[in-house]
Amino acid sequence: MSGGMGELCRSASEGSGIATAPDAVPRKSADYKSQLKPIWCPGCGDYGVLNSVYGGLAALNLDPDRTVVVSGIGCSSRFPGFMRTYGFHGAHGRAVPVGIGVKVANPSLEVLIVGGDGDGFSIGGNHPAHAARRNVNVTYVVMDNQIYGLTKGQVSPTSPPGSKAKSAPYGTVEAAINPLLLMLAYGATYVARGYASQAKQLTELVANGIRHQGFSFIQVLSPCVTFNKTATYDYFKERVALLPEGHDPHDLVDAMRLANEEETFYTGLFFEADRPEYTEGLVRTGRSTTAAPIEVERLIRQYS
Repeated sequence: MSGGMGELCRSASEGSGIATAPDAVPRKSADYKSQLKPIWCPGCGDYGVLNSVYGGLAALNLDPDRTVVVSGIGCSSRFPGFMRTYGFHGAHGRAVPVGIGVKVANPSLEVLIVGGDGDGFSIGGNHPAHAARRNVNVTYVVMDNQIYGLTKGQVSPTSPPGSKAKSAPYGTVEAAINPLLLMLAYGATYVARGYASQAKQLTELVANGIRHQGFSFIQVLSPCVTFNKTATYDYFKERVALLPEGHDPHDLVDAMRLANEEETFYTGLFFEADRPEYTEGLVRTGRSTTAAPIEVERLIRQYS
């Protein structure tokens, strides 16, 4: 990743559409923490992801009152409760369409969607494709632990063949989904992978994903210490490596090649492209809700 946190802070308001002001009082990570303490299992990788999200928001100096965190169902989807922003804890697999709805209804908001591998690529597997092709300006962070944690340890769409779990005591015979390859093929304009234990890099990936004007996807390797005894910290320590120094993030073919690597989990920015963003397109066609915000309270009264 080029640049650092200082560079991100300085450039956050320079034509990026970020929900802050140039003269805003600098915020710290603690300014985005709610009073609700995380209750994940001790050692869960999601703690590292949460801290990196705090850091990413602080690096951009985002206004908590103009930031929305949307989740589905799962251990990782507890996120909104731990954030001092607006939040929506939705139905299983439906975080992405809810987040898109929030962004389309009020494009001035910064929308962060969070979830897990089961939530995002099983019951919700069809939604990322359409978010990517539309290039909606939201950031989608998927905490991938290769297992269903909240329901006590079943194989997930990203569990590799042979994985043993409560739902596959003899080992699963299903092929695993490769989230990076999917998102690259779907046309996502920002595709990255981070690791829960690499806080500095992950913080930068989150911040840059939010700054990117389009659909940003970040897969985070986030070990489940309770139910996944294979994809552990020791397992990833031997296999995680930074993307090769010469990788060009504008080279889609090379990004796919590196994403398809089976022996090494590369981390960093795989791909980034500049393509017209969905809500800006609505403005050009006169279909945007920006000029006439939706009056939610009036609709509730009308249909209740």
